[in-house]
Amino acid sequence: MQTERLIMRRWRETDRAAFAEMNRDPEVMEHFPAPLTREQSDLFVDRIEQGFERHGWGLWALEERGSGAFVGFTGLQLKTFASHFTPAADIGWRLARPAWGKGYATEAAARALAYGFEEAGLDEIVAMTAVGNARSRAVMERLGMTRDPADDFDHPDVPEGSPLRRHVLYRARRPAR
Repeated sequence: MQTERLIMRRWRETDRAAFAEMNRDPEVMEHFPAPLTREQSDLFVDRIEQGFERHGWGLWALEERGSGAFVGFTGLQLKTFASHFTPAADIGWRLARPAWGKGYATEAAARALAYGFEEAGLDEIVAMTAVGNARSRAVMERLGMTRDPADDFDHPDVPEGSPLRRHVLYRARRPAR
């Protein structure tokens, strides 16, 4: 898939080193429990690829069309942890710092939402983040996703007592035809 400035594609072996570097960056991982090791990063790519095999969609690697540089990921994944809204298709993104502030997350996420509704046939897509992640929340709002504070939740995969445990939930519904 493509957007005006990005290619959204399956992962290549050559993406793994840049992805691991991105996942080691404390600023990129500020709203996650911890940066990832190379092994954890590679296992994440393996799970992403398994998702593509199972569902036909997943978290696409993002490549700048002009430079060919790997800049992160955006896409859809199935969330199955125990919560009031799961199982659910979740949209997410993570970009390397040099790609921040260019509108790439919104551009790619808008394409992923369209794919989810138009091609994957999903009726609803959610997005979630730690309460304090203002940048991701702004992307969710630019995408037209809506939040009901009653949907906010404590993420079961984040340790109790962590300031990252409380999450906000945004939703998008398939547009009426």
